[in-house]
Amino acid sequence: MIDLHTHTTASDGRCAPAELVARAAATGVTVMALTDHDTVSGCEATAAACATAGIVFVPGIEITAVRDDLDVHMLGYFIELASPNLAAFLTEQRHQRIDRLRQMAARLDALGIALDVEAILRPAIDDPRKSAGRPWIARALVAGGHVANTNEAFDRWLAEGRPAFVPRAGASPSEVISRVHDAKGICSLAHPALLEHDEWIGGLVSEGLDAIEVYHSEHDSTATSRYLAMAASMGIAVSGGSDFHGDPTHGPAEPGAVCLPREAYDALVRLATIRATASGASTSS
Repeated sequence: MIDLHTHTTASDGRCAPAELVARAAATGVTVMALTDHDTVSGCEATAAACATAGIVFVPGIEITAVRDDLDVHMLGYFIELASPNLAAFLTEQRHQRIDRLRQMAARLDALGIALDVEAILRPAIDDPRKSAGRPWIARALVAGGHVANTNEAFDRWLAEGRPAFVPRAGASPSEVISRVHDAKGICSLAHPALLEHDEWIGGLVSEGLDAIEVYHSEHDSTATSRYLAMAASMGIAVSGGSDFHGDPTHGPAEPGAVCLPREAYDALVRLATIRATASGASTSS
């Protein structure tokens, strides 16, 4: 079983790396990528836990780009974790996340819902490598008794068009593709059915997009078939995974709920090898 889309407490997941890996091993996952939002801080511990569990680890990330005020989630795989350029870029992404949550908390306060935003943000302030996100505010709304669950928090307050929503600032998809490539990784468009802009994919491919996430917990069989055909017609690879967060209101119950076929993973490995080799050649000349 190959799951290339998982999250930990380094971003908006509920499981620490060791728990994530233990749950992945229990469901039979043999290859796993960690793809936390705008941070790689959980990768080292996850890699160590995977080594102990006999799971092949793929260093990854999910970077949020912005186009026309919409979030465009981009997955990076086989990235060089020590890339200084990537680190600087991600630091700015995380700063923008904190600013956004403060603005959302201010809007909630104006609406009569007072939250201790500094306490909410404390994990990201104490450890700047951690990536804050809207689920942190959603969970605070639940803890404060303002909503019954995080789904209600988004539906009533935090989702696009709701009273506390603040549009995200961020890099363009093309810049994210470039940043991933600079870190010797390959870039895939996450859960395109949720983006609902298939007409953008061709342009992203012309800008260097390597793959699209065909297999995902929010893709039905029709969407999976559509994106398989699209990837084939455009000559790009496919990725896939559960998008596991360890939160029963956010994605599947366990890692491995959605898996990538072995032949598709092998194609990604070959592509990553070519990318790394080309990057090495360009930097040594």
